[in-house]
Amino acid sequence: MGVGQPPGIKGFVRPQFEQVAEEFRRNFTERGEVGASVCVYADGEPVVDLWGGSTGRADGTDWGADTTAVAWSCTKGATALCANMLADRGELDLDAPVARYWPEFAANGKTSVTGRMLLNHQAGLPAWRERLRPGDLYDWELATSLLAAQQPYWEPGTRHGYHSVTFGFLVGEVVRRVSGCTLGAFFQAEVAEPLGIGFWIGLPEERESEVADSELFDAGVAAGPLYQTARDDPGSIGAQVFTNSAGLFEPGAVNTRPFHAAQIPSVNGITHARGLAGMYRVLSVGGTADGHRLVSWETLRAMGRIESASSSDAVFGVPTYFGLGFRMSQDNRTRGKNLSLILGEDAFGHHGWGGSIGFADPHFRLAFGYVMNRHGPGTINERGQSLIDAAYRSLGATTDAPGFWLRVPAMLQEDRH
Repeated sequence: MGVGQPPGIKGFVRPQFEQVAEEFRRNFTERGEVGASVCVYADGEPVVDLWGGSTGRADGTDWGADTTAVAWSCTKGATALCANMLADRGELDLDAPVARYWPEFAANGKTSVTGRMLLNHQAGLPAWRERLRPGDLYDWELATSLLAAQQPYWEPGTRHGYHSVTFGFLVGEVVRRVSGCTLGAFFQAEVAEPLGIGFWIGLPEERESEVADSELFDAGVAAGPLYQTARDDPGSIGAQVFTNSAGLFEPGAVNTRPFHAAQIPSVNGITHARGLAGMYRVLSVGGTADGHRLVSWETLRAMGRIESASSSDAVFGVPTYFGLGFRMSQDNRTRGKNLSLILGEDAFGHHGWGGSIGFADPHFRLAFGYVMNRHGPGTINERGQSLIDAAYRSLGATTDAPGFWLRVPAMLQEDRH
């Protein structure tokens, strides 16, 4: 434990990164944190591993070293990594039609959709058209077959819109067709187990007691652009995403065994900060560490490039930037509070509903993970961003410096003002 570490927070922090510990403490004392963990690797070495607060469970247990939580869309980073690993091995051609691997997918005008379009949220399938019943997304064959048969909402490749829940089924089915393994099984065998990290997409029952209860926003609260869109324009694609989700966003669903046990590789990954940061650790130091190779340097560079950018996401309605399944830094601070994710210009990763976040920054050789159980508003809220800012400050950088996120494409420069 670092010098001056606040009571009730456990773990360790290297002296250089005490600023992260201070912001973590402030999250509890000033920003309403209930239970959380944060982990940082610098140059491949652990420099922060902290946890504290309450699991929120009825038994009143404290958040422990191995407490996990549903990390929501942080799961997309794990799913994207699996697809990129197959591409790196030459088993998956991201520029080939998806139908090469998944023939049924060619139906209804989707013959030209590529794996790259799936990763870049350009496929035009951000929601299911057919009305889903509660529990339908626990049925993999049903969920994927409906998407395979469905007509896109827009001509694939002409625009992008955040595929909030469908992303994991689309990319996950391609991974399954290519590898012969479910997405969860592939991730466990090829990433989590070799790296020794606690991260599951489809949680084993024996791990159930380690999962914190999530405290979600009331459905009537405008928690971010998707929910604002659903409220303000009930006929929009965003409203379809939110209201036709088979009950996933209902307050009680996330804390149930069926939700934890299912494989929904967009939203139901279960991990702690150490698991998130541990996954990105290898990507922060070149794609290989301790004898474990995830991807080559060439593939790593491709993963860190913006591939799809829009000044008005077809689902969110605000600027978003994607790169082969990962979220990039997006500075929307002039458009409203909590609509931004401020990272270094070489960083890539994914945030999750409520504010969890994991990313790698190969330039700073930084890997970061933050998981919590009380949701905050927007893309990533003050609790997560304050920890990110502190990690960069500890390395001599500042997210407020001019040009910190210079990688935004020239066509979107007007969105900075």
